[in-house]
Amino acid sequence: MKRLILMMTVVAFAMNADAQGWLKKLGEKAVEKAKEKVEKKVEKTVENKADQVLNGESSSSTSDDGNVDDYQNDTKNAKSDFVPGSVVMFEDNLEGEQIGEFPSKWDLVRGSAEVASINGVKCIEMDKHDCWLSPLVKGGIKNYLGDVFTIEYDMLYDDRQKDGASSIELDIMHETESRDNELFTITYGFAHDKHTFDCNYCMTSEPSYTHKEGHASSQAGPYNDGRWHHFALSFNKRAIKFYVDGRRVINVPNAKPGAGWVTWFSSGGSHHTYMKNIRIAKGAVDLYERNATDIDAKVAAVEKAIAETGKFVTNNILFDTGKATLKSESMAEIQRVAEYMKKNPGVRFEVQGHTDNQGSDAVNDPLSQKRAEAIVSALEKLGVDGFNLKAVGKGSHEPVADNKTEAGRAKNRRVEFIKR
Repeated sequence: MKRLILMMTVVAFAMNADAQGWLKKLGEKAVEKAKEKVEKKVEKTVENKADQVLNGESSSSTSDDGNVDDYQNDTKNAKSDFVPGSVVMFEDNLEGEQIGEFPSKWDLVRGSAEVASINGVKCIEMDKHDCWLSPLVKGGIKNYLGDVFTIEYDMLYDDRQKDGASSIELDIMHETESRDNELFTITYGFAHDKHTFDCNYCMTSEPSYTHKEGHASSQAGPYNDGRWHHFALSFNKRAIKFYVDGRRVINVPNAKPGAGWVTWFSSGGSHHTYMKNIRIAKGAVDLYERNATDIDAKVAAVEKAIAETGKFVTNNILFDTGKATLKSESMAEIQRVAEYMKKNPGVRFEVQGHTDNQGSDAVNDPLSQKRAEAIVSALEKLGVDGFNLKAVGKGSHEPVADNKTEAGRAKNRRVEFIKR
């Protein structure tokens, strides 16, 4: 009996040891299994994050440091900085218009258009083959935009069938230029799921208002889904910004000023393009000012010109047509002359105003004198000693280019700072 009990005890002890070993092994396997599961979950999360980045998607999840999500949000906000102008120059919501007629506040440059209704909302139906429109502002004048303005409009195009998309242009012209001779133009088409937005523009160094060497481009969309989308343009002295549904898609820092009038052009589609809620206003997104290094570089350019030729010549000091009123964008050029003179207080300048040959000497001579005096006054307000300045009007008597062409006349309309 004792022997039996002893054997049973030994067996039980052995079984208990095996069980403990088995349980230990089971625990180890469970830990490994859990560890493997966690690793797979982490790998899957990383893959999902990578896919989101490659596809341009955002994620609402946060990381410990939040750097990636914070960066994405900050960038998005920076690209949604549009501010509409506050003084309305032209506005059309199509109220009171008769369906089927040409919109009364517009002029037809080419093609055809008429007032239509989409889900009970009046809009302009632009012909799918060719439509070129321009707003009638103040009886048809072509110098209403100026150098600080915004343009807004809603546009609808439906190419869900993928059978042919329209091409759109928003064209900004100088007052002396006709269509196809843009100061700058925004072009985009409604093809594919991503639309290419292009901006071709005259650079500040160009003497004419039509030679567009500058180019900017980006992709966004889709906006061909048969829904209304909001388009907006901001121009401030030199900065072009273009937005779709609040998102900035074009950002040009240094374009040539001189905008006069605007047209919209639609062509080449299989369906009509629709437009509504058009608004043109004075005012724009705040100008992003250049830093001190840039200002120093501009002053250095004046110093270099004075050292090499004894004078600084510029075509970037502009006036209202037929007047001695300085345009706001002229102050950047006047500022750098002021900075140069304050750095060199012993320098004396003869400020010469030059015109082209459009108009008589009886008009141009006193006008150029008054413009030179306006520049002297502006320099004095910036802290320059008026004793070192003398205003001289030269009229059109000393041309530097052929007055038979617009490019030549633009070069002749200049200001020269002659060192004395």
